[in-house]
Amino acid sequence: MNIDPREITIRELVEGYEDDGDDGVRGFSGLLDIRPPYQRAFVYGEKERKAVIDTVIKGYPLNVMYWSVREDGTYEIIDGQQRTISIAQFVEGDFSIDYSSYGQYFHNLPSNIQQEIMDYQLRVYFCSGTDDDKLEWYKTINIAGMVLTEQELRNAVFAGPWVSDAKRYFSRRGGPAYQVGGDYLRGNAIRQDYLETVLRWKSEGAIDDYMGQHKDQNSAQPLWEYFRSVMDWIEATFTNQASNRKKLMKGLDWGRFYNEHRHKSLNPDEVEETISELILDDEVQRKQGIYEYILTGEEKHLNLQAFELGMKHKVYEQQAGICANCNEHFEIDAMEADHITPWSKGGKTVEENCQMLCRKCNREKSNK
Repeated sequence: MNIDPREITIRELVEGYEDDGDDGVRGFSGLLDIRPPYQRAFVYGEKERKAVIDTVIKGYPLNVMYWSVREDGTYEIIDGQQRTISIAQFVEGDFSIDYSSYGQYFHNLPSNIQQEIMDYQLRVYFCSGTDDDKLEWYKTINIAGMVLTEQELRNAVFAGPWVSDAKRYFSRRGGPAYQVGGDYLRGNAIRQDYLETVLRWKSEGAIDDYMGQHKDQNSAQPLWEYFRSVMDWIEATFTNQASNRKKLMKGLDWGRFYNEHRHKSLNPDEVEETISELILDDEVQRKQGIYEYILTGEEKHLNLQAFELGMKHKVYEQQAGICANCNEHFEIDAMEADHITPWSKGGKTVEENCQMLCRKCNREKSNK
């Protein structure tokens, strides 16, 4: 990675500034991509924007900015998007600052102050190298305070037409992915949580490989169609009262469930009846696990209620330390509490349904 430090004036930075919303933000005579595909939307509020301009007016140094040099001779911002847009928006007259006890826009400031702002020099590191070099550099900058998410880092490395199209579906606040599956997805679309989740589902964890294979493709339509299939399967399988259970269903590993179980024949009415029963069952400690239990039949997903320590000691004393199965004596630390009648057959976690077994007998019983 080659690092070339330069001084760029605000006048040079804002020359040719254009903010076309989702179509991009540019400056530096059109050569600088201020919001490349991996960058999040502008998030600075009024307080942060004014703090940037106050720093400039006072002549204090802003933090170093990092630009990546592209093969075609243009640039993209690695770090400094929020500060850059704040500066450009102020010069464009989008907001005012408190100057001399009055709120003033850039064009209302004294001419000498305007001149000082435009002549203010920003320290910019121009970074060039291979994709691998850039990835390592992005990670270094991230550690230093850029705070990109893992998916934002991936978007930086695999930037191209596919990432841009995928973001159209998955990376907009209130966008298509949110409208279709917002009730089932956890995280923030702008911070690329939705995109990362769906990529993990589709690639079965091999996100980098998937993005590398599709980097130069123009359309992310297959990924969107996969996502729609997952959402359709959820609502067809867990349909009747799904709208009342959004908190339980939100953030589950739906793509993995779909990949592994979509071919199973499940009756939605029977599924709904089972869900209702399990929600009302006090023995079920992890209600979110109900959905994976229905698909797998594995009780571990329910985190069933366990016998309390005091009850274990009481039953241990009643049995005089004798295992109820092999009739051998054990210290309490070598024994486990077991349901005489299992939960699956209606057994409850009460003293009358508790027996102490040695660890070996309990494991053998559990494996039957």
